[in-house]
Amino acid sequence: MLGKMKKRIMLKPAQVEEFVNAATKCDFDVDVYYNRYVVDAKSILGVFGLDLTKPLTVEYSGSNEQFEHYLKGLAIAG
Repeated sequence: MLGKMKKRIMLKPAQVEEFVNAATKCDFDVDVYYNRYVVDAKSILGVFGLDLTKPLTVEYSGSNEQFEHYLKGLAIAG
């Protein structure tokens, strides 16, 4: 069993639908949060409700190579 993985990303509004689609293909929970707000990454309305001008943290506890590769493209240092 993998521990919780955390990745810091920046997401533009135009990327939200693609991000949600990538998260939906995972057979494990994927959460996105900024400060105290936590939303299901598989919810397009939830993700749009976050402040997309700020770095977000994606947290998940599973393995999906395609999703990991997708997140690398959105990753920021830190």
